[in-house]
Amino acid sequence: MRSAEVAGVSLTEPLLLSAPPGRADPPGPAERVLPLRRPGRWAAAVVVLVLASQAAHGLITNPFYQWDRFAYWFLRPVVLDGLLITLQVTAYSAVLGLAGGVLLALGRLSGNAVLRSVSWTYVWLFRSVPLIVVLIFLYNLSALYPTLSIGVPFGPAFVTFDESRLATDIVVAVVGLGMCEAAYAAEVVRAGVLSVDQGQHEAAAALGIPRWRQFTRIVFPQALRSIVPSYVNQLIGLLKATSLVFYVSLLDLFGAVQSLAATYPGDVVPLLLVATVWYVILTSLVSAVQYHVERHYARGALRAVPPTPLQRARAGLRELRLRFRRETAP
Repeated sequence: MRSAEVAGVSLTEPLLLSAPPGRADPPGPAERVLPLRRPGRWAAAVVVLVLASQAAHGLITNPFYQWDRFAYWFLRPVVLDGLLITLQVTAYSAVLGLAGGVLLALGRLSGNAVLRSVSWTYVWLFRSVPLIVVLIFLYNLSALYPTLSIGVPFGPAFVTFDESRLATDIVVAVVGLGMCEAAYAAEVVRAGVLSVDQGQHEAAAALGIPRWRQFTRIVFPQALRSIVPSYVNQLIGLLKATSLVFYVSLLDLFGAVQSLAATYPGDVVPLLLVATVWYVILTSLVSAVQYHVERHYARGALRAVPPTPLQRARAGLRELRLRFRRETAP
């Protein structure tokens, strides 16, 4: 019995693709591949360069910016003292916020209903209240609680503190910023933990590893790949949010500039430029640290670690040298 045929081709026989009859031409010499021309992209680049050069020219030549006064104020001791306070408040608040965020994230992921409810309520509350309201409320907390004590709950107190002496300006700023930062860090950490594959949790549990060791040695290191970029964005926002501590009588970088501007009203613009440049420098340093931390934790997820900007620049120069030698060779 013969097999079925479709359009004269047997369904039981393999289809053979053959070249058209005739001799094939011998391969010619290697031809140079020309890149596709994109005139629209070059036109857009020219427009962007023209606009950027105009903005830079106006920024440099406009006498209203008073660059001589900017140079005078940039490294003044009062500005550097404010910068040091900004760095201290940012560092302490970041550590406090991250530690609180980890605890809140563990509470939200806990199987205990009380811990989940309290953690969710904390995150909901401090993400809803503006930071300036929290700082002002803590600054006036001594009116509500003149003394703080340690003792038996609902019973006698063993140690009593004077809240007005304990809550200094820098303590109020660090606690207020840290409490608000913990609410946002909790969601960042929770999202990073949930991004870890469930098989990692199951494998660690099958090996009998304790829960805390599972989190610190297996889950959290993998979650850091997702946590670091988001938390560094939070850290940059925290660095800029320190400008609000001026309202609780703490002279940070912005507070020092604001006080100088009130004393020297003719130097308002150069003083604002001083604060702007310092904030840009600090955020750039944080972004550089973020890049290298992300590159470090990417080693377990990528086959090849992406090159650094310096390595890319060296590779580009090397390619330009090779192209120049190739084109100038006889």
